Amino acid sequence: MFTSEDYIIEVVKSVGIFEPSLWIETFKKGLTKSIIEAKILHTSTGLTVALKRYNRSPTKQTLDIAGLQGYDEKSELLKEFLKSHFLEFMECEIKRIDICFDFVKVPNRIIKRLCEKREPFKFKNTTYYKTAKEKKTNIKLDIKIYDKQKEANLSKPLERIEFCFKGGYFDKGMKLKDLDKKFLSKMEKTIFNFSGIDAKIIPISYIT
Repeated sequence: MFTSEDYIIEVVKSVGIFEPSLWIETFKKGLTKSIIEAKILHTSTGLTVALKRYNRSPTKQTLDIAGLQGYDEKSELLKEFLKSHFLEFMECEIKRIDICFDFVKVPNRIIKRLCEKREPFKFKNTTYYKTAKEKKTNIKLDIKIYDKQKEANLSKPLERIEFCFKGGYFDKGMKLKDLDKKFLSKMEKTIFNFSGIDAKIIPISYIT
């Protein structure tokens, strides 16, 4: 998919190569131990996208499309990137989908609703809402609130509540083309049950 002159792939972590500072400089976050291979995909439009290979699925690459509905030019570049490979992306397996809601300050009614079913746990800039039985990770759903102004260096106060639907939430081997209205409705109901937010998720085909 990325062999044309429009793309340059820069290897950050592989056999005999390890440049963690380059990853932090590009994506503002470090490489976790579970990432066994990391590359930066540079496009001719100036976009940078993360390509990763995890130890749990070493034969597959994960492409991160992060910031699709953002506050800078990157979100528009990402939309163009999706359009250019739309049919290929529809055949990709879903590993995670983040649905985010931004507020000047997350309303207390939402936090109260979250606390009815989950327990808050603060780590650095982020408050995670975990189930009573949950340990370090949840294979289906993570819920967190953080200071988006600080993370994105914005001029105005902004807090974000983020619902991370992970691989265990979706049907095994589910592809992006299978994410129909029925499944989107399921995600909307999950968001409402935990937070009271009445969400309407736009299909990826509408965005592109």
